[in-house]
Amino acid sequence: MTDSVGRLAASLSDRYRIERELGQGGMATVYLAHDVRHDRKVALKVLRPELAAILGGARFLHEIKTTANLQHPHILPLHDSGEADGMVYYVMPYVEGESLRARLDREKQLPVDAAVRIAREVASALDYAHRHGVVHRDIKPENILLHEGQALVADFGIALAVSRSEGGQRMTETGMSLGTPHYMSPEQAMGEREITPKSDIYALGCVLYEMLSGEPPFTGPTAQAIIARVMTEQPRSLTVQRHTVPPALDEAVQTALEKLPADRYASAALFSEALDAGMTAARPGGMAVGALTLREKGRAGIPPFRPTARFGFAAIVLVLLGAGLAWALQSRPTLAQPGVVRFHIRQTSATTLFDGNGQIIAVSPDGSRIVYLGPNAQLLLRAFDQLDAVPMPGATGASNPFFSPDGRWVAFIQQGRMVKVAVSGGPVLPICEVINLLSGASWGSNDTIVFSGTDGLWLVPAAGGQPSKLGSDSVGGTSIWPEWLPGARAILFTERGATDRLAVLDRTSGRIKRFDQPGTNPRYVSGGYVVLGSQGTLIAVPFDARRLEVRGPSVPIAENVYIGSGGASKMGISRSGTIAYAVGTGVVDLVTVDRRGASQRLEGAGTGLAFPRVSPDGRRVALEVGDGGGQDIWVYDIRQHTRTRLTFDHSSQRPTWSADGRRVLFTHRGSSGLDLAWIPADGSAAAESLWAGPDEQWTGDVTRDGGIFVFRNGGAGLKRSLWTMSPGGEAGPLVATRFDSHSPTLSPDGHWLAYVSDESGQSEVYVRPFPGLGGKWQVSLDGGQEPRWSPTGGEIFYRSSNRMMAAAVRTSPTFSVGARTELFNQGFVTFIFHSDYDVMPDGRTFIMLKPENEGHEFVVVLNLFENLPQAGHGG
Repeated sequence: MTDSVGRLAASLSDRYRIERELGQGGMATVYLAHDVRHDRKVALKVLRPELAAILGGARFLHEIKTTANLQHPHILPLHDSGEADGMVYYVMPYVEGESLRARLDREKQLPVDAAVRIAREVASALDYAHRHGVVHRDIKPENILLHEGQALVADFGIALAVSRSEGGQRMTETGMSLGTPHYMSPEQAMGEREITPKSDIYALGCVLYEMLSGEPPFTGPTAQAIIARVMTEQPRSLTVQRHTVPPALDEAVQTALEKLPADRYASAALFSEALDAGMTAARPGGMAVGALTLREKGRAGIPPFRPTARFGFAAIVLVLLGAGLAWALQSRPTLAQPGVVRFHIRQTSATTLFDGNGQIIAVSPDGSRIVYLGPNAQLLLRAFDQLDAVPMPGATGASNPFFSPDGRWVAFIQQGRMVKVAVSGGPVLPICEVINLLSGASWGSNDTIVFSGTDGLWLVPAAGGQPSKLGSDSVGGTSIWPEWLPGARAILFTERGATDRLAVLDRTSGRIKRFDQPGTNPRYVSGGYVVLGSQGTLIAVPFDARRLEVRGPSVPIAENVYIGSGGASKMGISRSGTIAYAVGTGVVDLVTVDRRGASQRLEGAGTGLAFPRVSPDGRRVALEVGDGGGQDIWVYDIRQHTRTRLTFDHSSQRPTWSADGRRVLFTHRGSSGLDLAWIPADGSAAAESLWAGPDEQWTGDVTRDGGIFVFRNGGAGLKRSLWTMSPGGEAGPLVATRFDSHSPTLSPDGHWLAYVSDESGQSEVYVRPFPGLGGKWQVSLDGGQEPRWSPTGGEIFYRSSNRMMAAAVRTSPTFSVGARTELFNQGFVTFIFHSDYDVMPDGRTFIMLKPENEGHEFVVVLNLFENLPQAGHGG
């Protein structure tokens, strides 16, 4: 007995005595247990820890309790549920018998009447559940138990909890899903947000098809191959495979398996009726669609089929088959290339770090798996032969993931460091401190990583060490998105300018070749192509990796690719040519949002928006606006619906207001790096430098009397820390520890500072006195980011995952936290290290950014380059 099971057994010893493990599934481990109170055997199911974390244990248990209300003779009921020693469990009756899967494994095919009876019993259970608002989502032989000849559908509890809690959304966001590829409806395979009862009808059709034919309608070596067939092929006729299946029954199953939900039966009850009708038509005296009984053939004047004619008929068939086979052997073409396959991974909320130049997805070199950012910037790993994405341990607060050349490691940025973690699991290992990883990184076959830093390209050993500036003087701060070419003898990159263009650095000669080829994010594919992002389109450029030459015109290969405000196309491409990219316009609207989450678009704010800040009088909003070439500061007038541009250097970010509303403070690229500046809000004068300190400076908040400015410093060693600056221009650290501290916001009276720290192991919101020393109070309980103090002083707002929270606070006689209330949970834009929303002076209205597409999805494309001509020369 493992330690975890032992702890569980000890915690439940007064209620259940665990006897042995019965099996493991994708969702839970099942144990045979003895119910001490009721002296009966039960099946005790323990959720997988990662699933419990995604669904939220408390919410799951709250929702699963309503499963007890599903009382039906063919539904396995719920006895109990709870949490013990951190493990979430639920209890169902132990069924003496076997699962339908076990019977199919033993018998392969069932008698037609037995298969139909089981299907009708399951359909009855589904119809009852559907009428009570519950969709199962995972009908398969493993979830159908056979007890004394009767079918019992299990695991409605998980379906109900997921459908009514936040779990359904969060599972989709992470790539985890209920469903098994052999029985998954097309809409479920595509990651549709709304799964209807017709998805269960499809799954039941698959189960019945397998009971009759011996295998599901679609099979394949991998989940990816199965889903591709589900989306593109029609199932073979059952009557062709098994002549005892009545044609009307075959037609009923085929209707349940229609690709479009609208073409399936309107309810499970109608499917059951069609099955009954199909069997009735097959009985003596009945009539099947498209077939006549011997009696009816006689009445119609059709000669009956005589046994003496069988040999002649068979001989004719053999002759025809032989002739057809000979023709096929003579005329068969050469083997065709595999067809292009596309599938989707749905993200139902705006993922953090979709903005700017940071990457959110990477594909392993062999194209077999991807990593991508889920909620809270958790790095998720998904192999293409698996349906579920797995959270990578320790990989929270991540950005810019990329694979090692052998695909065994994933490197990424976390808390101001470049780190790596093995795909097979293990600790997160440091590589180096990174100051502002701007745009991309690549791990070469020489075990050296090249990355874009604050002023050009840098190199660091993958084993860890001190980064060194790439030696070529020609590779300056405008050189971004590097990509090692095969053999590590050259580096592709984008040279930023009025138009972003492709360039390559020859490491042997130190010379740079520049091409008249616009585009960003170069990625090399072994077939002889460089893939670039270009205005929402991915293009493939024929490229000779030995001669370092473009060999021909570009070819568009994907459209509607999401572009961040910094101009980055959100995509990953393997060396073998597997493509994964985020789709969407990238357009966000500036909106007002009430405390219930209802939003209203503000007209005329423009596109490429980020980090809104409301002026003290509530009439204007300062915004960071990106146009693909960089970012500048604009001011939007809420009443007039007009906007004014303040900066023109394409390097101004993160605006905030002075206390009197006459100036806008911002971060910009100065002589020493990322410095602080300010400019008159009416654009009447040029910007002036405020502070040019070490490392990076990011704007924060100003006391209401304008006396002190608090900002974030991104210093190496101290990681992100909080600094203050006095009116005289003197600056120094305020919160500087070995942990990350960021996102400062000041109370209206200027005496309290809310900020984010990861000192507990995850990001939480804290409050401390300002500017002096004193105690410290934790405000958020389950992760917190992006705090903003209410202008009324009685609340601190913050985000927890995608939830907008309001914490009631008191500041006198000392600080205290009251109730924490979830206001709404919707897909507004979020960011990790800087609040991407603001609060109006009334304290009840938010200014936020809402994606034009409420969610995002990743599109994965396979076999595309096998269907393009081999244009260049690989290396």
